[in-house]
Amino acid sequence: MGRRKLKWGIMGCANIAIHSVIPGTQASETGEVVAIASRDFAKAQQAAAKANIPRAHGSYEALLEDPAVDAVYIPLPNDLHKEWTIKAAQAGKHVLCEKPMALHTQEVKQMVEAAEQAGVCLAEAFMYRHHPRYEQLEAVLRSGEIGEIRGIHSNFTFHGAIDKPNVRYVQAMGGGSLYDVGVYPISVARMILGTEPEAATVHALYSKQHDDVDMMAAGLIEFPNYVALTFDCGMWAYFRNELEVLGTKGRIQVPSAFVNPGKENSYFEIVTQAGQRLVETPHVNQYAMQADAFALAVWGEKPLRFGAQDAVRNMRVLDACLQSARERRRIEIVVEN
Repeated sequence: MGRRKLKWGIMGCANIAIHSVIPGTQASETGEVVAIASRDFAKAQQAAAKANIPRAHGSYEALLEDPAVDAVYIPLPNDLHKEWTIKAAQAGKHVLCEKPMALHTQEVKQMVEAAEQAGVCLAEAFMYRHHPRYEQLEAVLRSGEIGEIRGIHSNFTFHGAIDKPNVRYVQAMGGGSLYDVGVYPISVARMILGTEPEAATVHALYSKQHDDVDMMAAGLIEFPNYVALTFDCGMWAYFRNELEVLGTKGRIQVPSAFVNPGKENSYFEIVTQAGQRLVETPHVNQYAMQADAFALAVWGEKPLRFGAQDAVRNMRVLDACLQSARERRRIEIVVEN
């Protein structure tokens, strides 16, 4: 008897869904994509045929009414995350929502409350956290090889500025680089340090050509014990996504920190006085691993390491970053229990 499957419905035909999440879920041990929906029925039919998905729906409501669907993945524009996560939860569907979870912390809290009331699982789709290289990296940190952590630097940039109609460049829809890619350095620093930051200071480049969203941002996030994350993110710069953890005795460098690393860069580097060495990491599909982790949580076999409350905490930091960038000042972050 084969492994049981969590039956997924995909809400929308975003590129991240078509090119990454659907193939990853189909390659997972636990996932089966049974339906996809779009407000353009022809677009849903085309996507379903291309990805060998059995059913296409011409509305998101129809997807939520589909009795074959156990869980939905939501890659809609950021301003629609709250509405459709709540509707999905009320329909009894488990929800994997693309990052950022919503536009501000209060929205995320409402989404979490709806999921709790409905008794469904809710998680934010930070796929990179499911890659085993981070378990390897954390093991190195615990070993003391690089000493005590003194700082973290991370970046995530790409050049997409020419695509001006893109929803990333629409302020009312939650556009901007902090929402789109700045969330990655913030989340990885929180994961590595295992604590919540105390303040944020961010400087941003706003573009009148792109509805005045932040096209680039650079920031300092203050954590307890005088440790800080310095980061930059952007949608109008050369592509890179890197992580450095600096310790008293060495450093760890991850050349492809967030996107799925190819075989040529499935490693991270440790540099100490003893020299430098590469730690080989598995070449796996982190979207498949994300799907498996979510399914095990739905079935009660293994809780999510990063549940819905983690999305609340990450959004709280992002709120501070957005406020700091607009107001050009340091913003203290109030940590709630």
